[in-house]
Amino acid sequence: MNEALQQAAEKILAGDIRAAARLMRDIDDDEPQAVELLKRLYRDTGRAWVLGITGSPGVGKSTLTDTLVSAFRAQGKSVGVVAVDPTSPFSGGAILGDRIRMQRHATDEGVFIRSLATRGHFGGLTASTRGVVTVMDAMGKDEILVETVGVGQDEVDIVRMADTTIIVVVPGLGDDIQAIKAGILEAGDIFVVNKMDREGAGRTAAELEGMITLREEAGARRGPWRPPVIMTCAYDGRGLEELHEAIAGHRRVLLADGEALLIERRRARARMELLELIETRTMARLQRMLQEGRKLDYLSEEIALHRRDPYSVCEEIMSSMLLA
Repeated sequence: MNEALQQAAEKILAGDIRAAARLMRDIDDDEPQAVELLKRLYRDTGRAWVLGITGSPGVGKSTLTDTLVSAFRAQGKSVGVVAVDPTSPFSGGAILGDRIRMQRHATDEGVFIRSLATRGHFGGLTASTRGVVTVMDAMGKDEILVETVGVGQDEVDIVRMADTTIIVVVPGLGDDIQAIKAGILEAGDIFVVNKMDREGAGRTAAELEGMITLREEAGARRGPWRPPVIMTCAYDGRGLEELHEAIAGHRRVLLADGEALLIERRRARARMELLELIETRTMARLQRMLQEGRKLDYLSEEIALHRRDPYSVCEEIMSSMLLA
């Protein structure tokens, strides 16, 4: 590592906000030097607790995140927040900025908030989110909250980076329950029925409880933890104490027996992250190869005219890439 990168790494490890913000910008812009710096920082990470908060738009994720930040700060913990927002159709950036989301934490030196745009990624997580979490971890943040755009079943993406995952729903939106039926159920460690003052909140909570019970009876329970269903009203604070207790309880379970469950979860996460990274890099390399001499256009035309089949062409491309 050259001297400039080493100095940048040392600044970030010391908690330098400007150096961290600069690296996060480079990560989001896919700058090559960002990867080199992440390589250096990675071995000094793994201490932060990553909390994922996901659910459909309008369920109150931002308000819940805000209250969790306040609770962690009251405990004297340093907090990082990654807010993954819908992409602006004009600028390509996040249309909900961090200043709008959490005004009261903007001047708190113990809180670092970064907004990222989804850029059309339906899972709610950008390719740069993991890198930003790594930087916050390296800065020494105790708690990192990743608030994502919930888009149906693809919300399970958050599980790939979170130690504790909270799924937020509200009464009166049938789509939320349908999405959970479609496969999100296994993604959540804690379920929150927010806006409990709305009609039907009790019914929504009961439906979730019933689905969790059915899943357990089918033998699909993940270890000793049973996901609780907590009703909250983030606006006036009802149920928030129970939510904080549930988060602490899930943490205790993962840290029990020499952190066995936490290590298992993080090992699975590392495996998934590595495979995704290989896939991303392989696709980028393939695209560069095929763009040379307009090879992709030529092969596409050959297949479209049925002079060649896509299966054989694919095998030839993969063979040539492996030999390169």
